[in-house]
Parts: sequence; structure tokens; C-alpha cells
Amino acid sequence: MTYYQFIRAVEEKVKEGVKENITVQLYTAVKNNGIKKYGLTIMEKGINISPTIYLEEYYQQFCDGDSVEEITEEILSLYQRIRFRHSWDGSLVEEYAKVKEKIVYRLINRQANRELLEGVPHQNFLDLAVIYQVLLEVSFYGTASMLISDEHLKMWNVKEAEIFARATWNTRRILPEDCQPLSEMAGGWGMEIPRGEDIFYVLTNRYRNFGAACLLYEGCLERIGEKLGENYYVLPSSVHEVIILPESKSVSKRDLTALVREVNDTQLEEEEILSDRVYYYDREYKLLRI
Repeated sequence: MTYYQFIRAVEEKVKEGVKENITVQLYTAVKNNGIKKYGLTIMEKGINISPTIYLEEYYQQFCDGDSVEEITEEILSLYQRIRFRHSWDGSLVEEYAKVKEKIVYRLINRQANRELLEGVPHQNFLDLAVIYQVLLEVSFYGTASMLISDEHLKMWNVKEAEIFARATWNTRRILPEDCQPLSEMAGGWGMEIPRGEDIFYVLTNRYRNFGAACLLYEGCLERIGEKLGENYYVLPSSVHEVIILPESKSVSKRDLTALVREVNDTQLEEEEILSDRVYYYDREYKLLRI
């Protein structure tokens, strides 16, 4: 069964499994780095905001032996956990005062998102770009957000400097940083790493969602340097987290770069890739550089 045939088969099964007041539609989204993702948007009558469940990982499960019926049950179970119980007032985005406390920033690859960046306020950071979103919902299952465009700034009559200031405060408040040894973080990912081998640390946020933005948090890099007691490398493992490696435990920067590129090529979906460069933090100068 091809991926397209799989999508259609799952769509029909999900439609059969929902109540009469729920509509299921195939949805195509252009995600980070210009990648197209295919999913099912499940809409409940009377609720104007709906989750989309993307199907790439489920197709892999199908290829690994799961049936369409098993996957459908899993999707319906996930929907019950993440569905919205109340409508969202779309007019809220028309008034800056009503959204300003929900504005956050994210880090994405600048080169891979050139087209997107033409129409949105952003700032450059190393080889990355800082973009802004209104965070509508956030949980450990994911987030619902609205990308802020140049048109929004015109409608709100605000400058990007104001948006950046709001995002700087809000992102740290809503999505606080979380830096732990890889051995501790890996437990939540179903991995086992022996204790006492904490060479790597993972920097992300509480919800593990676009956590690479923690690199921008005031004092974050300094605190990590103080904890390690030395300079360190930052490996951009994905848009959701970065890996911290003390300089004294590191191999050459060339080898680290090769490692990052290999992970990008073999382990990540394209929209999850943050960068193929390795960063270095200098404690004395309090500077992160390529």
C-alpha cells in the first residue's frame, strides 16, 4: 500500500469511528523548512478550533506490521486526549492587548525558510532566525499556535521590537528551560544510558516543543557554563532541543559537525532540522558563536 493509499484508508476508518457531529478532513500543511505534512483534521460541531494528527509516523508503523484498524484506534484515542473542549475566539488576534501575553518566539533554520521569512517579522541569530507566534494552547501532547506575520504587526500597529520584548518575557515564563543529563532525559524517550556517563546534556523546555529557543533565554547559557565549569559545544540536534557537550569531553569540531549532519540526514524529519553547524560557547566573553 502506498502512502497516499494508506492516508485514504485511515481517513475512511477514522470517519467510521467518530460521532455524527464530527467531521474528518485530509489536511496538507507546509511546515518548518518548507516540508509538506499530511494529516487528518478532526472537527467537532460547535468548536471552531481543531487538532490535526499527522500521519507519517503512523505509516511507518503500518510498514512495520500494524494494521490500519490498529492505527485507527490509536488515532482516535489520541484525539480524545488532545481535542479542544471550547471554541477559540478568533477576534482575539485582532486586538494586540488580547494576545500580547501569549506571544512567544521560536528558532528555525534561516536558509531553509527563506520564503517564509519574506512575510514574517524575524531576527537573525547565528545561522538561524527568530520568528514569533501566538501560543493558543500548550500541553505535553503538543501546541496550537498562530504564526505572526507582517500583516499582524500592521493590524496591531506595533513594531517588531515590541514583539521581541514580549516574546522574550513570555517564552521563558510559559516554556521554562529544562537542562538535564542525557541519561535522565533519555528515560522519557524509552532509552537507557548508564549512570555515570553524563557527558552530554539536553537543553529544551518543559514541553519538549521547539525547545531550541532556550538558547535565547537571558542567562541560560551562562548558567550552563557555571554548572559545567568550562566552555562547551552546542549541537543543534533539532528544533526541539540542543545537546550540550563540555569542551574537555569533546572530540574535534570537525567530527562534531559530521555527527550533526549524519543525525540530520538519518534520524530527523526534514522539518525538525535546526542546523548542520556546531556552536561554541565561551564563558569569558559570554558569547555563543559558530
